[in-house]
Order: sequence, then structure tokens, then C-alpha cells
Amino acid sequence: MSTNQRYFIELAYNGTAYHGWQIQQNAVSVQELLNKALSTILRQPIETTGCGRTDTGVHAKEFFAHFDIEGHSPWSMVDSKSSSYGLSTIDYGHKVRGLNALLPPDIAIKNIIPVHADAHARFDATSRSYQYHVHFSKDPFLQGASWQLRDVPNIGLMNRAAVIMMDYIDFSCFSKSNTQVKTNNCKITSAEWVKTDSGIVFHITADRFLRNMVRAIVGTLMMIGREEISPESIREIIESKNRSNAGTSVPACGLYLTEVKYPFLLTH
Repeated sequence: MSTNQRYFIELAYNGTAYHGWQIQQNAVSVQELLNKALSTILRQPIETTGCGRTDTGVHAKEFFAHFDIEGHSPWSMVDSKSSSYGLSTIDYGHKVRGLNALLPPDIAIKNIIPVHADAHARFDATSRSYQYHVHFSKDPFLQGASWQLRDVPNIGLMNRAAVIMMDYIDFSCFSKSNTQVKTNNCKITSAEWVKTDSGIVFHITADRFLRNMVRAIVGTLMMIGREEISPESIREIIESKNRSNAGTSVPACGLYLTEVKYPFLLTH
């Protein structure tokens, strides 16, 4: 009787060339290329399940997916080593290098982690963190990696509004229309703009995010930063539960998924 072994795979990618994480018809996605690489190296069909879905052009500094290997795992005889995850990891040098050789330069495998059979990359995640990067001077090295603005917004006003957001859980006003989710409730645990050498970065962490939520939040906070509306106006926007009352979605190039946490993976 054969048994399956489930693995988590940690990766990072520059999303510029891809139509998001999830497989789509007539468009190249990160998931499609990862499935092909895993299927090639394992010599069996592999389907991955991601920790979420990133939209076209969005980047991920940390992304997790899980997959199953049917029958006797070709990796089971590889010497394992302990890791900061608190679990055994597959030999980093051999298997990760093999996968990276099959993937384009803008997708990088970081780790492969054996997990229990019902571990789920999406449903077991307890928090996710995003960053949105903004710069103000033309910089060819930030092209496609950050959103360029001409005028510097009022960061103090934007941070006042960011604190107010954490009083709420229903963020329907920031959700893409017609999404098939059971609830629009999310628990935001931190939200803050921080100055950097090249510009400003918005940091936000929550238990879950809705489709397009971070980009809609940033667009709304920018209205406040430009002093078009007051920080307190965000209360009316959120309480309206109406997407048309919030700001426009900012470009995808500045958005990064930066951290996904699981109860069975130690922080690293």
C-alpha cells in the first residue's frame, strides 16, 4: 500500500512577467512553471496549492505552497538536516539547486519542508504581511519594483488613518467585486508607513487579505496623504462597505508579499 508525503515549498518571485501566482488560461503564471519544474524533477504529475494568490505584476519575497508526492518519495533517502523551521528539511544544496535550474531567474526556490499529511499552505497560515514601495525620484533600478510619485504625501496623516483601520474587521470597501469568499472580515494587526532612503514603504499584517485589498488601501491612504480627505474619513469609507467610496487601486509593481506564518513552522 503506497502512501503520499506532503511537502511545503518556500519560494520567492519577481511578478513582473507573470499573470499572478494562480494558473490561468492563455497566460503564464508562477504556479504553472513551478508545477512543471516539480513534475519534471519528480517524474510524476505534481499540482501545488499556494498560500494565496497574487495578482498580475505583484511580487513575493516569501511564498509557500504545498504538494504531495505519490508512493515512495524519491527524496526520502536524502539526508535531512534540522532547520530554523523546527522540522527536517530536504537537502538544500541538491534538490533546491535542481529545481532552480529548471526555473527562470525571476523565480527562486528557497526551501523544501516535509510536513504532516493534512498541512495546508493556504488554510493553515495564521498571518500574512505585505509591503508597498513608493519612490519619488526617477530611478532605473526601481523600475517595475516600486511606484514612482512626484509629490511626497503627508505620512503623518496616512499613519493616523492606518491606526483607525485597525478598529474594523469588515473590509468590503477594499475588496475586488464579485469575489467568491465566505466573508470579507479580516483582522489587521499592524499597518504603518515608514520612510526609507529611496522613498516610503507601507507595512501591513493581517490574518487574511481580500482580493486587491492592499492596493485599494494604499490608494485610499494616498488620498489622505494628499490631503484630499481627512484621516477620519476612512471610517465612513469602511463603514459604507462600498468599493466605489475607497481610493483607486495603486499599480501592482510596488506590492510585495513579504511573510507568511504557520503554527508548525518556527519563525526564521
